[in-house]
Amino acid sequence: MELVSESYKITRSFPKFETYGLMSQMNRCAVSIPSNISEGSSKSTDRHFKKYLEISLGSAFEWETQLVVVYNEDYQEKNKFEELENKILQIQKNVRKVH
Repeated sequence: MELVSESYKITRSFPKFETYGLMSQMNRCAVSIPSNISEGSSKSTDRHFKKYLEISLGSAFEWETQLVVVYNEDYQEKNKFEELENKILQIQKNVRKVH
């Protein structure tokens, strides 16, 4: 959930022309990570739960890729980029442990 808040915070500073592009996509990915974990935890079998974890992990990798684009386009400073990259890498690691 912390990543969701961070994503919304950083995308607010993006250029207006990114509203329906990168801004929207990053926020959807960020929300998808905890949403799929939550939904998967309600499933009755481990197989179904793992499917939702896999979707969540995919969203985490997608968000990381978009973060790199953000940095490459100079929408984010290096120190914040590194902080967020560390957070997403930790999320990926944690989801893989459970998956």
